[in-house]
Amino acid sequence: MTSSPVITHHDLAQAECLYDLADIEQAIDAMAQQLNDVYHSNTPILLCVMNGALVTMGQLLPKLNFALEVDYIHASRYGDETVGGKIKWWHQPETDLKNRDIILIEDIVDRGDTLSALRDYCLQQQAKSVSCATLVNKSNVDKVCTPAEFVGLDIPNKFVFGFGMDYQGLGRNLPGIYAL
Repeated sequence: MTSSPVITHHDLAQAECLYDLADIEQAIDAMAQQLNDVYHSNTPILLCVMNGALVTMGQLLPKLNFALEVDYIHASRYGDETVGGKIKWWHQPETDLKNRDIILIEDIVDRGDTLSALRDYCLQQQAKSVSCATLVNKSNVDKVCTPAEFVGLDIPNKFVFGFGMDYQGLGRNLPGIYAL
């Protein structure tokens, strides 16, 4: 049996910590407050964009004080690569989106290719509205779609991993956001 590759101390030593856990928790608290202010009288469906947004969604849910439903959607441009390609779909929500307010929970918005496809999908399912809450937004990148309405943290145009985001399939469990 061969061992799986791991993110080594050398990899982390070479990476720059952009945000630590305290920074991330503060950003999630601020996003939760914004969502509470906007959706206090609605019952939206939160769609976790797998796999990257799983950690953000888990941290965000207990801070939301409005009625909501949860489902997930799985589409990605990255897979295990560090450069985005064609969008690949793995799962579409089981919940009926028709006439519902949808909040896409994302780990990161880069150019917005995936976000654009996710918004289009929800609108094709006749969602009443579609917004996006993302933990991380690449701020100095030309966007191809409407930007996320709720943003936790801005980062420069670097490949990042940690707190749900991966580096070659690994590192999602790191308690910070690191850049190569």
